[in-house]
Amino acid sequence: MGIATDITKAKVIVKEKLRADRKPLLEAQDILFQKAQETSADTTAIVTEKQRLRDITNDVDAMSTESALKTKMTALES
Repeated sequence: MGIATDITKAKVIVKEKLRADRKPLLEAQDILFQKAQETSADTTAIVTEKQRLRDITNDVDAMSTESALKTKMTALES
């Protein structure tokens, strides 16, 4: 008998990792947004990126395999 993965706990771990990884990225986007507003520059790309970062955890609950979760954990890595 092999080691079984608790997929429910794994989903929580993946979400926590993604949230921790995206925090500095969102903070950097906030700074870019503020600078763009100060110069009346276009903020469309910044807003799009911030939304992508916010949505990064949305599909984790629908995942049912350890492999999919492992792949998702690297979603924010360069």
